[in-house]
Amino acid sequence: MLAYRHAFHAGNHADVLKHTVLTLVLRYMNQKDKPYRVVDTHAGAGGYSLEGRFAQKKGEFEQGIARLWGRDDLPAAVADYVQLVRQFNPDGRLEQYPGSPAFAQMLLRAQDQLRMFELHPTDHRILESYIGALKGAEVYDTDGFDGLKGQVPPLLSDSRRGVVLMDPSYEGHKDYSRVIASLREALVRFAEGVYLVWYPQVSKLEAAQLPKRLEALATKGWLHARLTVQQPDQQGFGLAGSGVFVINPPFTLHDELLKVLPYLTDVLGQYDGANYLLEQRPA
Repeated sequence: MLAYRHAFHAGNHADVLKHTVLTLVLRYMNQKDKPYRVVDTHAGAGGYSLEGRFAQKKGEFEQGIARLWGRDDLPAAVADYVQLVRQFNPDGRLEQYPGSPAFAQMLLRAQDQLRMFELHPTDHRILESYIGALKGAEVYDTDGFDGLKGQVPPLLSDSRRGVVLMDPSYEGHKDYSRVIASLREALVRFAEGVYLVWYPQVSKLEAAQLPKRLEALATKGWLHARLTVQQPDQQGFGLAGSGVFVINPPFTLHDELLKVLPYLTDVLGQYDGANYLLEQRPA
């Protein structure tokens, strides 16, 4: 939705989970020399000021990345994620938070490609100026759900490797059905791709049903990680947590997250009932 600005939520607990998983997946992809393409269907601005009025309005990053920033007991995967955030803040202070395109840009190699979609005119302009000119990167101001079909399979010189990140705002009900429709078509075209779908844990039937609908799409292996850190308010509103569903996950991802999720539950949990879920169906 054009009214949505991720700057209000940058660096929150949901970003911590999403970007930790993304970092693990891209590190795994880098273990082979062959190039690959990353497609970010809802890229946002690429980076966000944590000192600006948007981030400061609710201060969501204080319950996310800020809780990890000064700790010296981080599990290896979380330490890697935090180090990338530090790389985005070269003066050593937590002032900026990298969006998904920035994490990809920091991890991709010269032979890899990055394709980003963003409809919001301001965020698109920022993203284009920040990442669009880099070698191997392209930014589109078109709908990411529709644009995905032109990006898979990624016909690179000697490789058909690719990672797709799909994390729309879900502010409207249509995003849930569009995730399923877009992924169904992409999997027909590129069944071997790695697909990461982020979703919010909110009091909507569509959100509760989404993981099962994604399971039905994944004819091969899948992994589902969910982190619940707070209770909804009395009316049932609020972001209790979030989940990441991975189709064709790296075989190492489950064991790596098994070390990460209990830690994040303890550190990011905001009530006694904070919990995590980790399940998979191997290929």
